[in-house]
Amino acid sequence: MPAPVTCPTDADSPDACERGEAGWVSDARRVIRDAPTDFFAVNPWRYWADFLISLVLAYSSATLYLLSPLGSWPQLLAFPVAVFWLYRLGSLIHEVCHLGHHEMRGFKVAWNLLVGVMTLTPSPFFTRHHRDHHSARMYGTPEDPEYVANVLEAGNWRSGLEYAAFIAIFPLAVFLRFLLAPLTYLSPTLRQAVLERASSLTLNLHYRRRITAFDRWSISMLEIPCFIRAAMIPTSVFLGLAPPSRIVLLYILALTTVVLNQLRQLADHHFAGDGEAATWENHILDSCNFTGSDPLTWLFFPFSIRYHALHHLFPSMPYHNLKPAHDYLAQALPADSPYLGLDQPGWWSVARRTVFGHATI
Repeated sequence: MPAPVTCPTDADSPDACERGEAGWVSDARRVIRDAPTDFFAVNPWRYWADFLISLVLAYSSATLYLLSPLGSWPQLLAFPVAVFWLYRLGSLIHEVCHLGHHEMRGFKVAWNLLVGVMTLTPSPFFTRHHRDHHSARMYGTPEDPEYVANVLEAGNWRSGLEYAAFIAIFPLAVFLRFLLAPLTYLSPTLRQAVLERASSLTLNLHYRRRITAFDRWSISMLEIPCFIRAAMIPTSVFLGLAPPSRIVLLYILALTTVVLNQLRQLADHHFAGDGEAATWENHILDSCNFTGSDPLTWLFFPFSIRYHALHHLFPSMPYHNLKPAHDYLAQALPADSPYLGLDQPGWWSVARRTVFGHATI
């Protein structure tokens, strides 16, 4: 392994570690920078097509699932289809997060109004903590909001049960967060605590969000429609517009989608950190590229996000360019480049070590 070099700044931009990084990382950046193809160019048609196809299939199958008689064949058949497409639709929040501030504003607004509000997962509750996960100062530390090792100890059955229990209550916690949102304005102290501790879609209770003026505004703006959406669920049952079973069906739908997301997170990285801030090189070496096409990898990693190490190396690269960029790097880099060693055969090859134990990188 090349001698590690500490990255001096956040990794939120492609050039964040241009100086003071390991040679093979510089080589990969140079290859992408000098490529005849602009791998950082966003294709709006691709974003809109993936979004609209997922939206139509997710909501149509979810509607069939919710309105069919309990236990009927249409409901049973619609359920996995709805979960699959809702998971893919929700995964686009990752792309909303990484688009530039002035990039595809219409897409961001459409996703938040049609998906973020309806599923109670608006992007302001994800963007900040996801970017913190990319930070060289926070990656792999107890403050990293997406580092599974912070909430799941490999090989510890009690930790596994606690992790599963937390996942089980997570949809309910998110629902109550928005349903009770108006009460948070009764006290400035309570409001600040909720903004810092309960305004991120993370299972890491150690994470404390840094609130900027823009964060405060964006969270407040989307809390209002999310509160209305959350209140509509029990209100429709109370008024007799929906059966009581609707609440249970929605919970099952949300829980299964969350489970898929958490299963994916088990293999985004090797989680070999020791709790200290990682060097930039080890940050990348701790990440995975899945080049196989087994069903589980295909299921858990929609929209090419299976090239996760490449994504951490170039956070602003659009998802639709990850595979061609990876293929280009594989041909252009020397055969002994550590980047090529980031390839993994499939989801389970990494996930099993996350759950049952793995060797430290």
